[in-house]
Amino acid sequence: MERAAVSWRGALRTLGERGLIATGVPSFSRAAMRDDALVLAYHNIVPDGAQPCGDRSLHLPQRSFAEQLDWLLDGYDVVPLDRVLPSDAPRARRPRVAITFDDAYRGAVTVGVRELVRRGLPATIFVTPAFVGGKTFWWDALTPRDADGLDATFRARALDEFQGDDARVRAWSRANGSAEQPAPDHAVCASEDELCAAARQPGITLGSHTWSHRNLVRLDDAELGDELGRPLAWLEERFGTVSHWISYPYGSYDARVAQGARRAGYSAGLRIDGGWVRGAARDPFAVPRLNVPAGLSIDGFILRTAGLLCR
Repeated sequence: MERAAVSWRGALRTLGERGLIATGVPSFSRAAMRDDALVLAYHNIVPDGAQPCGDRSLHLPQRSFAEQLDWLLDGYDVVPLDRVLPSDAPRARRPRVAITFDDAYRGAVTVGVRELVRRGLPATIFVTPAFVGGKTFWWDALTPRDADGLDATFRARALDEFQGDDARVRAWSRANGSAEQPAPDHAVCASEDELCAAARQPGITLGSHTWSHRNLVRLDDAELGDELGRPLAWLEERFGTVSHWISYPYGSYDARVAQGARRAGYSAGLRIDGGWVRGAARDPFAVPRLNVPAGLSIDGFILRTAGLLCR
């Protein structure tokens, strides 16, 4: 009965989304937003024919990603991340959109980048150096095989009590008898060589997602400084020109974190939620994004990128 109810709710949502698109409201909404900008937050891209794993919401099929990119090309100006904040530029014809990826999954760095380059689109990939070289992320490894994602209580405790620290979360999980799940090649962190290959592509920029993806608001000042400073130095040493924006792990930040990011040499910081940029120039260290979950239909994507039903 529960599965049938979920199916009916999904069908009703699909009909509602299609009906709203048919009214033409998204086109009017998009036109009204032409002086605004949207930063999209992606994670992994699953190659055609491969199976998703781990936290399913983070692993978007390649075909869906390609369909979304084609829609963006039709209705938006896809720009580098540095061009999304409000400026004194002349009134725009279409809204600006910047594409970002968190975590530097291998699927995003290889398959995702190929889809972008094929269309001449820019993007920024935020890297966590401690995981570079084929390591898995705890939220994927600890998601049960038959589940779509982590239990909310488990996740909350992992982020709060264990600071989102990969080693501590895994140790706690093992102590409670939980088994880790293997990850396919596309769902591990990319290698340094793969990052180099991506960074050589036109329009592709690398940025910092901190050193080891810990919950920044739970760290003391010394730990915070290390998490913020080390990745920027690591990136600049290996890739030369890198983005000085930072993507906060888990979207978790506060005034102290923002101040630490500024001191570490960053110029702006990204949340994981919030939708359209609007007045973010007043606080460049809290720039909102629209997260794109893997289960989002193309109709849902159209509505959310038009400023409707954002979450």
